[in-house]
Amino acid sequence: MSQSKPLESTFAPHTPTILALVAPTASGKTELAIELATALDAEIFSIDSLSIYKHINIASAKPSQKALSQIPHHAINMLEPSEHCSAEVFCTLFAQALQACQKEFLLIVGGSGFYLSCLYEGLSAMPRLSQEEQAGIEERIRNLASPYAFLADIDPQSAQSIAPSDTYRVQKLLSIYFATQLAPSVYFATHTRSPLIPKPPIYTIHTPKPELHARIEARTKAMLDSGLLDEARFLLENYGRSIQPFKAIGLKECLDYFDGELESSELEPLIATHTRQLAKRQATYIRAKFPSAQVESSEKLYDRIMCEI
Repeated sequence: MSQSKPLESTFAPHTPTILALVAPTASGKTELAIELATALDAEIFSIDSLSIYKHINIASAKPSQKALSQIPHHAINMLEPSEHCSAEVFCTLFAQALQACQKEFLLIVGGSGFYLSCLYEGLSAMPRLSQEEQAGIEERIRNLASPYAFLADIDPQSAQSIAPSDTYRVQKLLSIYFATQLAPSVYFATHTRSPLIPKPPIYTIHTPKPELHARIEARTKAMLDSGLLDEARFLLENYGRSIQPFKAIGLKECLDYFDGELESSELEPLIATHTRQLAKRQATYIRAKFPSAQVESSEKLYDRIMCEI
């Protein structure tokens, strides 16, 4: 079985100067990114796992149509809701954005520190399988009594890094095992990664907890007032309940509401609670992964970035 070819990491002469703004959800990073892009005449590359989808505008808190028309954005409205979003998808889109960018600056913006790190740390080439080989592996995985338990048995390290409910990643890791007979953690440790860019300057927004929680509550209310339930119903009726976006906060609660598992009065507070928990996880990851990141309030961060470039 051959290996898929790593993404090309040779930079073209016109490669833009790259800055990264990564911060928890509802911290104001989209607004700050728009201000910076306007001042710098920059383009924006989004690393948001919902904004990448078409037809998901409210749940993703996607930039306004005005902002999208005034500032070139990459990796927004690129996938149908039935398609799967992954680090590989973002890396492919970023490689395309590097070639397409016409401005001096390209801002990487989002809440996922993982996707950001994949751009400068790279991804290992995945085993390239024929359709028959892939179908055979998928059948073996379906026949397992508990795919996650099997993964934990063959590779505890990989199993500890994901939730048992993350069926996509469980299947991906087991596919590597059945294709190579290597534990996924061993496979990744022994296969060269191909970074797309050097590590860029990284900035993150500090928002006091009470302010962040207030912003989350206000945004949750605004989403519901703007038609979040209608957006979720459109997705359910046109793409079904098994699509990846229905695992996202905001949409998964709407699905529970449609199923009668939630009362209407429970919807807003539950979405807000789950969003606060997500923001905490994102902040923890960002602190651990990017200890040298510049951390300031949104206003001070704007001034710092404008002074440093």
